[in-house]
Amino acid sequence: MRLADFILRDIEPILVQWESFAATLLPAAQNIDSLALRDHAQQILEAVAKDLSTRQTQEQQNEKSIGRAPKLSDAPETAAQTHALLRARAGFNINQLAAEYRALRASVLRMWINECLPNAPDLDDMIRFNEAIDQAIVESVDFFNQHVEQARNLLLGMLGHDMRSPLQTIQMTASYLGALNAGEKVSEAAARLIRSGVRMQALLDDLCDFNRTKLGLGINIAPSDIDLAEVFSDAVDQLRAAYPDRCIDLDIQGDAHGIWDGKRLQQLLVNLVLNAIKYGAQDAPVQIAVAGDSAEVRFEVRNSGPAIDRLILEGIFDPLKRGPGRANKSDDPSLGLGLYIASEIVKAHHGAIEARSDKTETAFAVRLPRHA
Repeated sequence: MRLADFILRDIEPILVQWESFAATLLPAAQNIDSLALRDHAQQILEAVAKDLSTRQTQEQQNEKSIGRAPKLSDAPETAAQTHALLRARAGFNINQLAAEYRALRASVLRMWINECLPNAPDLDDMIRFNEAIDQAIVESVDFFNQHVEQARNLLLGMLGHDMRSPLQTIQMTASYLGALNAGEKVSEAAARLIRSGVRMQALLDDLCDFNRTKLGLGINIAPSDIDLAEVFSDAVDQLRAAYPDRCIDLDIQGDAHGIWDGKRLQQLLVNLVLNAIKYGAQDAPVQIAVAGDSAEVRFEVRNSGPAIDRLILEGIFDPLKRGPGRANKSDDPSLGLGLYIASEIVKAHHGAIEARSDKTETAFAVRLPRHA
């Protein structure tokens, strides 16, 4: 008997075995009824039987075996994709999802081979069946990962958003204590609270921005007519106050007016300067050079220090990465998102950012069209 005919004829015994195995996947399956345990299994088997009955070239079979079966542009989710989504929502993990397909493969082949005895089973049917199951696994795992990643990003985004209110209360209380002038010890404690609050605020801002980009929303900007000279001068004054032992030079040439989000460009500059302060030579100035022409404004943040390795430089704007030698240092409070957020801010303004590094200096160059 051909395998497609066997699957359609004996689909109920196959589903019984599917359900029996799914019930062992604890704790997720503990309180799930029979219908949910069989979720989309019948549709998956019917799709496999249809696939086995469809004429295919050797190239099509090879593509399907590695999960690259063609998809119709107007087709809804496949049964395997929907099954993965519902399993993820029910609390199954990815290993349990894959185990369902391993058990299905084994039970179908075993039952079919026993049915064929004493004759040998059709070898091509067996190969085609394995290819179809492999395709279903790829579809399920990919959809499962997408759902889990989106859920994680939403959770982190909500967490970052909800933590801002108590953090603002802490900062306001610390500022109030500092203003009381209630003695040197109280003032020092308030100052420590304020500094820690600022660091936590920066981490939360980066986390929220990162999650917006991972959810496909991009960096949120509110452009208006601003003078970049004023925006950058204000940011540099704050940086000089925070790092009084470091020299930060600002040089502005030409017209620096444009339609941009001033707060976001301050965030961009601060991220680039903080990166230069962290990884540049401690006894050399951080230089900021701004120049404008009729179409755009360009600026660079430069610092002296050891050259960045070429491979590191190629992925320097990737998220969740930090500079060489900093990954295990406890005094670095960053999440490794500073340069990634900087690049996303530039992207939101339809600009361009690049990095270069040699033995003399490391520089980050930004180009911003005047009307983003």
